[in-house]
Amino acid sequence: MKLPRLARLASLSIVFAVSVLLAACHRDEQPPWQLSDITGHMPDLTFQLTNDEGKTVTAADYHGKIALLYFGYTHCPDVCPLTLAHLHVVMQKLGKPADNVRILFVSVDPTRDTPAVMHDYVKAFDPRVVGLTGSATDIEALTKRYRAAFSREPGAADGSYEVSHSSGIYIFDENGKARLLATPADAQDKIVHDLQLMLGSGNAS
Repeated sequence: MKLPRLARLASLSIVFAVSVLLAACHRDEQPPWQLSDITGHMPDLTFQLTNDEGKTVTAADYHGKIALLYFGYTHCPDVCPLTLAHLHVVMQKLGKPADNVRILFVSVDPTRDTPAVMHDYVKAFDPRVVGLTGSATDIEALTKRYRAAFSREPGAADGSYEVSHSSGIYIFDENGKARLLATPADAQDKIVHDLQLMLGSGNAS
């Protein structure tokens, strides 16, 4: 595991989370969230991409479900598999209500991450993970929409390369409204707690 690289990714997520918290501190009433509340500070879930079954999908296809949006790639050596394994345990702890949650894993490496590659990768973690890929332009636009960052590292002699990327987990309610921000460092029970609130009350506000 490459600790310096993970530290950079953690710093990106922490800086973003702190900025969101400072922007939201003026609210008079706060739901009892344990994660960072980004309600009103991030745009609604909007995209048109290709899922891991090769079908064109939009954000509207996931309305009615809680959506966890995460940017990563299948060749990621550390943070992506750890994060997906982390979220798999969250789904297990949620139990049956997890059927109303979808983890949207958006590739920042669309050149290598074809729908077939994405399908084999995400389904190895949890059946409720959806792999999403698209053109480089579509991916860049979506990351900018949610202030995520990624960059391709210099390639090795054999042609392999890595992609550094921020590791925020954006949580949207059943209507596609941005509600919460989590990171891979957040305890599973904190994520479970807030998802249970969202699942139990629909649009908590």
